[in-house]
Amino acid sequence: MRKFLFNGAILSSIFSGVSLLKSLTAGPRDWRLLLTAVAWVATTAIAIGNVVDAANDD
Repeated sequence: MRKFLFNGAILSSIFSGVSLLKSLTAGPRDWRLLLTAVAWVATTAIAIGNVVDAANDD
């Protein structure tokens, strides 16, 4: 669990997710916001995959 919490990519993904949630509630909803959400999901999936891959190497 510590590998997930202290990984820089995971922390970055969490903070960008908070920013995305703020823009979802306050900003106008258009196609750019949808693309931002899709990019956030992809980034989070890659970050989790990297942590799992690094844990399996150990």
